[in-house]
Amino acid sequence: MLLPEMPFYPWIAAEVPFELQEWEASVAEHERWVARLSELAPASVLGSRTVAQRRNEGFAWDSQGYRAVHEKYYLPEEAGFWEATWYERGEPDFTAVETASIKAGFAICTELWFTEHARHYAQQGIHVLACPRATEKSTVDKWIAGGRAAAVMAGAFCISSNRAGEGSGIHWGGNGWIIDPDGELLGLTSSDDPFLTLDLDLEAAERAKATYPRYIAE
Repeated sequence: MLLPEMPFYPWIAAEVPFELQEWEASVAEHERWVARLSELAPASVLGSRTVAQRRNEGFAWDSQGYRAVHEKYYLPEEAGFWEATWYERGEPDFTAVETASIKAGFAICTELWFTEHARHYAQQGIHVLACPRATEKSTVDKWIAGGRAAAVMAGAFCISSNRAGEGSGIHWGGNGWIIDPDGELLGLTSSDDPFLTLDLDLEAAERAKATYPRYIAE
């Protein structure tokens, strides 16, 4: 299961200046909901959240419990998305994580566009590239195109979940997706179908690593 970017609190990066009280409220609310992830067992859960160190932290939850596995590194700074103001750049660590069921890489929202990491994840043998997002309705087609390219480069299933509806003055795009290792869009969420569940052939991701363009050495 993949959650959107920082899902358990309103989008705090829509306004400036930074407010510590608001950040702390977001951290507390994420702590409250993360503590309930065990209710989803035996599912594996991937997502991102605010943490006290002012980072956007990618996490994995499964039968082993909660693990911090990534920190968002590429931070936009523009109207509605003042992320470099609200939180600090994380470590440039794009190391795959193994859950109870899959080997996954993280590309949190803007990180999807830095496609060199998708290729490096391919070299790490991932099955899934997880892209939790907070993106606008007007940009949906562009993001799907980016997800398709990332899936091909990673030789992995690209999965994404996004905020939906209206909030913080932004019309969110929704449209989570599952894209196969050759860039085919397998499914897309909508207001009528807000959840997408598919059985994935993980061996297809393993086979993809030996095919074009993944096998070409740098």
